[in-house]
Amino acid sequence: MAKPAIRETDLYLPVKRMLDGQGYVVKGEIGAVDVVAVREGDEPVIVELKAGFSLSLFHQAIQRQAISDAVYIAVPRQTGRASQKALVASQTLCRRLGLGLITVRLSDGFVEIHCDPAPYRPRQSKPRKTRLLREFARLVGDPNNGGSTRRNLMTAYRQEALVCLRVLSELGPTKASMVASQTRIAHARRLMADNHYGWFERLGGGIYALGPKGMQAATDYAAEIETLSASRAQDHAPVEASAP
Repeated sequence: MAKPAIRETDLYLPVKRMLDGQGYVVKGEIGAVDVVAVREGDEPVIVELKAGFSLSLFHQAIQRQAISDAVYIAVPRQTGRASQKALVASQTLCRRLGLGLITVRLSDGFVEIHCDPAPYRPRQSKPRKTRLLREFARLVGDPNNGGSTRRNLMTAYRQEALVCLRVLSELGPTKASMVASQTRIAHARRLMADNHYGWFERLGGGIYALGPKGMQAATDYAAEIETLSASRAQDHAPVEASAP
């Protein structure tokens, strides 16, 4: 037998009882608003009821902020990993939008307030900003189209690996210190030792060469290597002194 669909009206009585317990007078369907709760001396509380999270729910709630600062959205509390993930993401979005979030467990009418409406005060992560700007500075040129999927993106790390690959392709087995000198990549030894892409082989005595995958990569990435080499050569070209 199919499980009956959740209706917005299923949420009303549990939410009403919760607000009644806080001293509010609660009424449903006032104008375009699902729930309005009034208590003397306070902002009216507005609650939008929905059977699940949706973009239209957030749109409606934002519109209600033109009436009151105390706007909540209320949805059924679901079980399962995906539902919990959606709840956490929606709570973050509510905080950013200055909305409150309520869930109702329909099995017993338990109501939980996950966050109250409040002005959003973003806290920036300095480590994340540092990593972002470091990657920006290391990346040569603009090799990726914005909006592309993460798969096969050209990162600064991949560019550095390609530069090392080019040197080994041209010189054959080479000491890591020489690769670092030729490429101006101070951590070339560690990069080749980590061998993230499987391109390099350590022959002993600090000497590295290309493995079969590296030889294939030299062909597959020939165009990228040529463009990258030209860009790096331009970046490191000596600057002529101006005439006195």
